Amino acid sequence: MKTVLLLLTPRIRPVKRLFFIRKGRRPFRFFALGGIGAIFWAGIFSVSLRVLRYIRGIEEVGDLVAAKLLSMLMITVFSLLIFSAVLTSLSRLYLSKDLPLVCSLPVKRHQVFTARWLESAFDSAWMVMLYTLPVLIAYGIVYDASAGYYAFMPLALIPLIATASGIGALLVMAAVLVLPAGRIRTLFVFFGLFAFIALYMAFRLLRPERLVDPEAFSTVLVYINTLKSPDLPFLPSTWAYEGLRALLTGDLVQGLFAAALSWSAAGTLFCGMVLAAHRIYFSGLSRTRSARARLFSASRDRPLKEGVLPGPVGALVGKEVRTFFRDQTQWSQIFLIAALVVIYIYNFKVLPLERSPLPTLYLQNLLAFLNMGLVAFVLIAVAARFAYPAVSLEKEAFWLIRACPVGIRTYLWVKFFIYFIPLLVLSGVLIVGTNVLLKVTPLMMAVSTATLCLLVPGVVCLGIGIGAAHPDFACQNPAQSVSSGGGLLFMMLGALFVGAVILLEAGPVYRFFMARVKGHALFLSDWIYAGLCFSGVFLLTALAVTMPMRYGEKRLVQKDI
Repeated sequence: MKTVLLLLTPRIRPVKRLFFIRKGRRPFRFFALGGIGAIFWAGIFSVSLRVLRYIRGIEEVGDLVAAKLLSMLMITVFSLLIFSAVLTSLSRLYLSKDLPLVCSLPVKRHQVFTARWLESAFDSAWMVMLYTLPVLIAYGIVYDASAGYYAFMPLALIPLIATASGIGALLVMAAVLVLPAGRIRTLFVFFGLFAFIALYMAFRLLRPERLVDPEAFSTVLVYINTLKSPDLPFLPSTWAYEGLRALLTGDLVQGLFAAALSWSAAGTLFCGMVLAAHRIYFSGLSRTRSARARLFSASRDRPLKEGVLPGPVGALVGKEVRTFFRDQTQWSQIFLIAALVVIYIYNFKVLPLERSPLPTLYLQNLLAFLNMGLVAFVLIAVAARFAYPAVSLEKEAFWLIRACPVGIRTYLWVKFFIYFIPLLVLSGVLIVGTNVLLKVTPLMMAVSTATLCLLVPGVVCLGIGIGAAHPDFACQNPAQSVSSGGGLLFMMLGALFVGAVILLEAGPVYRFFMARVKGHALFLSDWIYAGLCFSGVFLLTALAVTMPMRYGEKRLVQKDI
């Protein structure tokens, strides 16, 4: 382990520097990021706490529904960890630029692989765990759990992370070894299809529609037994769920037994993974490196055609498009986004709205309004993966951009339009497709579509501007730059921007909708209130579009290259 820790030193030292403020260093940025993160984390915690208290208050079935939700949470977390581990393992194990240097060091093969696997496990899991912990803590408060429950959380989550990361690494090693070296692009197609199948199967295993459809069961007893039954007892997520649930009820023996299952499975998988890596990892790495060289050499000698736009701006647009499709870690994720779109829209198709105790018209439009926020958060996640690292992807070649006869402002706006149009189409497909399935009123369709048309430029400008203000030209892959302090700042500011827009629109939209349902006219005060709220939305959008781009331009011009 000494050698493994030495190989991890380049990753450990930057993390340690975050917690120590050197003399002369301004701590404002550190505390600002920490404060915004704490507010965002507290929001998730408060919502989870309120929902769980309400569910537990339901007579007879409240505890069963809460337990079923905990089971769903764990299987969702496990699926997300595998999904993230596949992408991160591919980047860390095969596509990092420093791999030739690391592999030339006088260390053993399994030590190199272990260090890389630990890095990928941390990178793929920290964000998922950050959003999972407030929900688990809320469970502990609602059920008055003892201190042993909170101490047990690492015993349940660490083997779950290790198991998911191990599965992802094994899948990556097997795929790289099997596929021909000259067809590396097919590898990414495989991962796209695998992600689609994994996400679809994970969603269908949850079967959430059954929780709100007791009539689908022959008797109430069958419904209650279904809530009590465990989901796939041989899944690692089930062991984590069983351990957490046992500690919530005070059953220490059952919790330790579930933890023993999780740790033994993770340890066995780790040993098998290291043995497999000792035999096939370097062979697959050699195949990947040779394939990448041939892939780029085939396109290097092609003459550049004149772009649609004339002059340097047209050349810059053509360069951005070519760079995107030449980078496999970028264009291959189109398959993953397509899978997310299909699953997202399918969620609304299976909603049993007709069995809800609320009026169908009211529920449809309420879900449509909430859907605006969900689509906006999907937009933030996609922008974090594509728009935010757009400047950082220039890497060592950024000096060429500075030498071009194009200003930094023009360069950033070219980046904006490259990502604005695809993200606008993605958001439009999501919002229109789900609204059609919900059969919302024309008013709600118009409001939600117009709102997304305002949110998209704001989110993209936040991503481009903050990414330009905090570039990481030494990053090995886009996922690494997103996990930095600047990436966290972008996601939190994007969430605050979306939340503020939704809150401003909630009041006037509700008044318009209720006036239409009850058949009465709107008062002058309603129109004034709506005008003020929508003016605030336009003002927020204008600030989100202009301020980040100016901030990013200023910081990027001052940066030494």
